Amino acid sequence: MADEMVLRAQRFINTTYNDGATLGISKLSENGQTGWPVMYALTRALQYEMGITALSNSFGPTTLGKLGELYGKLDETTIPSANFCRIIQSALYCKGYDGGDIDGQYNDRVKDAVVKLNQNMGVSGTYPGSSLWPKVVKGLFNMDAYVTVSNGSDTIRSIQQWLNGRYILRKDFYIIPCDGHHSRDVAKSMLFAIQYELGMADGVANGVFGPGTQSGLKSHTVSNGTTGVWAQLFTAAMILNKRNVPFGNFTSAVQSGVETFQSFSKLPVTGKGDFQTWASLLVSYGDQSRKGTACDGVTQITPARAQALKDAGYRYIGRYLFNPSATSLPEKQIQPGELATIKEYGLSCFPIFQTWSRSADYFSHNQGTIDAFRAIEWARYHGFKAGTIIYFAVDYDAMDGEVTDYVIPHFRGIMRTIGENSGYRVGIYGPRNVCQRVSDAGYAVTSFVCDMSSGFSGNLGYPLPTNWAFDQISTITVGSGSGSIEIDNNIASGRDYGQSDFNPGADLNELDTDLDKDAYRAPMLQDVKAYLESIGVPETGGDGWTDKDWASLGGISTTEAFDAVMDADWLFTSLARSLRMRKALIQAPVLWELRKLNPLDFIADAAVKAGERDDCSTGWGQIFAATAIKARNYCIGEGIINGEGMDYNSSADLRKVWYQLHDDQEYNVRTVAYVLLWNSELLGIDRPDLSGNVHVTEAVLGQYNGTGPDAEQYGRELMGLYHVLEQYNALSRG
Repeated sequence: MADEMVLRAQRFINTTYNDGATLGISKLSENGQTGWPVMYALTRALQYEMGITALSNSFGPTTLGKLGELYGKLDETTIPSANFCRIIQSALYCKGYDGGDIDGQYNDRVKDAVVKLNQNMGVSGTYPGSSLWPKVVKGLFNMDAYVTVSNGSDTIRSIQQWLNGRYILRKDFYIIPCDGHHSRDVAKSMLFAIQYELGMADGVANGVFGPGTQSGLKSHTVSNGTTGVWAQLFTAAMILNKRNVPFGNFTSAVQSGVETFQSFSKLPVTGKGDFQTWASLLVSYGDQSRKGTACDGVTQITPARAQALKDAGYRYIGRYLFNPSATSLPEKQIQPGELATIKEYGLSCFPIFQTWSRSADYFSHNQGTIDAFRAIEWARYHGFKAGTIIYFAVDYDAMDGEVTDYVIPHFRGIMRTIGENSGYRVGIYGPRNVCQRVSDAGYAVTSFVCDMSSGFSGNLGYPLPTNWAFDQISTITVGSGSGSIEIDNNIASGRDYGQSDFNPGADLNELDTDLDKDAYRAPMLQDVKAYLESIGVPETGGDGWTDKDWASLGGISTTEAFDAVMDADWLFTSLARSLRMRKALIQAPVLWELRKLNPLDFIADAAVKAGERDDCSTGWGQIFAATAIKARNYCIGEGIINGEGMDYNSSADLRKVWYQLHDDQEYNVRTVAYVLLWNSELLGIDRPDLSGNVHVTEAVLGQYNGTGPDAEQYGRELMGLYHVLEQYNALSRG
């Protein structure tokens, strides 16, 4: 929603600094909405008015120092010019305060706004009255809020105000938000506060949980009955970690909360604010001298290393299912015989799946589906049994918006695939916020937390996820000689014990791979077109429809159908590998049905949507909902996939499945594969497999179109298409 006074502030910047390109002040969109572009422009304008020549978006030490040097504080007696005052008035409006009429007058309305701003920041005790001091100005020219926002906690806001009021006069302490939310800035301010109370001088205190801070905290245990600033700091740290205790003195209620926190975090349950508890509250990795019972690493577990780990108290070992690099970290992937060694020494293994996963653009629903199919395949290859939790990695500092837009859809794809196509379960490896959000969405049962990365914004200001299984806190070396091994030391919660017994490994030979598109896509298309033309299916039209009717009423060309199938090659590959059948068998009916789409299909779809029909064939594979239900029920009964059976006589079930087939083409293509498997049951023949048996293949393809002469012809025609597709798939896998 546009704000008239923010709009006036934008116009003021644009008209007053209209040679902004020369000055380095960008022209603003005049939309009445505050945001960083406005704050940056106001900051640059302020710098310009103070005579700073190298303008910057940052309200840094130079700007802050110049304010103090020139004016000391800003009020009606020190404001140097009307435009300088207008900049202040504009900033007040952009923060939600009454800045007067942006008329260059530091009048009573402006003064009242400054008094309110100081109160909201918690610094009115230090800065009484209506003057703007440099650090307050710095806080004014950013996007921090000083009122509770977005369901923030009023208690957290009071802590933020308390920190500002108590420490604002310290050199390196700047005003933090008072918005009711824990954050990176608040976490760092807590460390500054601890260091100040330990007696560290300005310039020594740095907001880092270093040796001096740790040493000082070891002599500041707090317990029931403790009062004063140390009790306040400790209870503040508890509240910022979402522990429901009162802020202030260390009472019996606080002690009870501490015991609960210690138990949850797998700390000694003392009920006191001892060093380990302080550490776990202040930094994600806590006390790194803690010895865990779990570890993970990129080094093979040999008998000597297994013995060293066991002697050091480790019981659970995280190892990687797959290594995408043929040269980097050659032992990262579980090695042949390694799981047998782990079992022999009485240890357990929890599997990790990671390819890249180090930037937002890696993550998507499709990539999650691909990763899940690969993880299933590799877990079976190594022999992990049903029930195993596989930890899928988010190995970077994902911002909250990226979690929403990229990571959660990625894990939706993972959960769908793991749930439907295996007996495994989904875990997540990543920063605290990422783990909690994915778990809250229902896409992970446990979390493996990368708490060593204490500077990640997804760790700073966030508590341990409620379902944490492993907490990665330090990198250490255990053992010596041939038993020496570098590991990441993890605390185990008991939510996952890994696996200590394994199936014989599965064979991955002869499975299809993604098409080598650079080499084969173009000739494959030419051969597909040539084959279809040879049986009377031209590039466009056919079946009595003119090219004009075909295109205008929704029909697509052979090339367009082929391109759609090729764009989803990852899905056909994944399904074929998972079901151990030939990819061309799934591709052939989908490509055919896409090419054969005609106006009657769209009329039938419209009739179902309008409630005039219960069912019709729909989507890429042109499948009836009743057929989909029967095929999926068969596959569920045979243990091929997981899920709840549905009733094809139920209008509600038919409608639900029909819309999935119509709207979700991944669901549709999956169902094509299940229909082909079910067809073999209807025909009383062997299921399709990697042998590509010609008789089985042609029979199940014919059954895809029903029974009788038309179905037999359908089978013959699709068999020819199958051969064309299989020729290039075979070249790719070879």
